[in-house]
Amino acid sequence: MDELISLDQSLFLELNSHHSPFWDTVMTLISNKYVWFPFYALLIGLFIYFYKRKGYLMVLSLAASVGLADFVSSGILKPFFARLRPCHDQLINASVNAVDGCGGLYGFVSSHAANAFAVAVFVLLLLPRNQWIFKVLLLIWAMAISYSRIYLGVHYPGDITFGAAIGVGAAYLGMYFYQKISQKYTFWQR
Repeated sequence: MDELISLDQSLFLELNSHHSPFWDTVMTLISNKYVWFPFYALLIGLFIYFYKRKGYLMVLSLAASVGLADFVSSGILKPFFARLRPCHDQLINASVNAVDGCGGLYGFVSSHAANAFAVAVFVLLLLPRNQWIFKVLLLIWAMAISYSRIYLGVHYPGDITFGAAIGVGAAYLGMYFYQKISQKYTFWQR
């Protein structure tokens, strides 16, 4: 386990060491959850516009997926593991480029990664097969948000990886319930 932690720290320090004023601004924006509210509003609007009642169920299922990912990452795992963020870790914090502050004390797992991947994968699962360009863009979006957390000095790569896995799991669970509810209750099929 110590070897994995050491590898995670080394990889973090390498990825976090490359900075410029331009990328500092870009990564701070990418990581800011409020910047993405227009995107979320557009997504909700498109679901409802194209799918009517079924769109409302999609929105509820997506919200449940994100809520689950956020609860598991922030409400359960962060306090349980109590792993310090890199910028709070006395062993390496002198080498950390914390661009936009440090955030909370604990970082394992990344809620940003969990939530972004919950959104991306849930929507990806809804899209038809021929919409591959949108699927690729969604994954790039989730990876950019996740990487920004390393760049900003607040998460290790391991925090991101496990956060993304939680988001993917929550998206699949949300999709499972969406499919079951939409098949069972004809009200949602109009």
